[in-house]
Amino acid sequence: MDFRLEFEPPSIDRKLDLDDNIMLLGSCFTDHMYNYLVASKFNALQNPNGVLFNPVSMAHALMRYIENRHVDQAELFERNGLWNHWDFHSKLSRTDVLETVDLMNRQITGAHHFLKNIQWLILTLGSAFVYELERKQIVANCHKLPSSSFDKRMLGPDEIVELFNQTIGMLKSFNPGINIMFTVSPVRHLRDGFVENNRSKSVLIHAVDRILQSNRDLYYFPSYELIIDDLRDYRFYAEDMVHPNYLATRYVWEKFCVACINGKSREVMKELEQLRNAVQHKALHPDSAEHKKFLDKFKTITQSLSKRFPRMDLEAEIEHFS
Repeated sequence: MDFRLEFEPPSIDRKLDLDDNIMLLGSCFTDHMYNYLVASKFNALQNPNGVLFNPVSMAHALMRYIENRHVDQAELFERNGLWNHWDFHSKLSRTDVLETVDLMNRQITGAHHFLKNIQWLILTLGSAFVYELERKQIVANCHKLPSSSFDKRMLGPDEIVELFNQTIGMLKSFNPGINIMFTVSPVRHLRDGFVENNRSKSVLIHAVDRILQSNRDLYYFPSYELIIDDLRDYRFYAEDMVHPNYLATRYVWEKFCVACINGKSREVMKELEQLRNAVQHKALHPDSAEHKKFLDKFKTITQSLSKRFPRMDLEAEIEHFS
């Protein structure tokens, strides 16, 4: 007797390879996918501006990276002893204004050079709601200012489609070899309200579908659908009942591997998982001959992997087994 319907995401035709460079932008769900990719030794960069939730802030960040357009000190504002920028998450805010400018500009320059050479850009849209200042400037982060400082509204699908069609054109001119994947975050923005959260996600899904129909080399991975329609259970959420827990993110990652990563890379990832398990192994008798044999075995395996994949950074693992 079946108690749930399992959903198998369709396999994409151009799959990720371990040699690919990958940039990830978007909501906090991006952190989970980034961590899984890095653990599997993909060369990845995530959220140079910090977490971004709405499509407008994501598009504006990408345009800034393409143009390598640096932050000017006049763009920052001070609040509670920290210097902030409306396009950046508060984790990049600092008490010294020059340090803040320097940090943000280093992030932009790094993103500019990385974006030029990536094979994949993965965009995770979080919410269609935006917060605007009086001059209609949409902010990426409210920096704990009172809600009365902003006008809150929901983007329409047409706005999102028009903005991303323009951004995608710029991206392909900047990096002709780029592949772009969209996904919608399964994190539930319940502060907006239950009904409003579902409307917001619907706008994002509808807009992405239209973007995919009008552009080539674009893909969609159903992160949102896997958790909302496949798992469908609060036991796959953290205690706040908003963020997917480890089991849920691991499930999404496993589905992503099958649908979006090529077979050769997945075989190597199995070897890497053995190494990670070996690194985490806690020896009861670390000075024993048996444990030394264990270390020698995995040092040899790691060195062999390093020779087969020179680009892969395995120095920490080799040092551990030494």
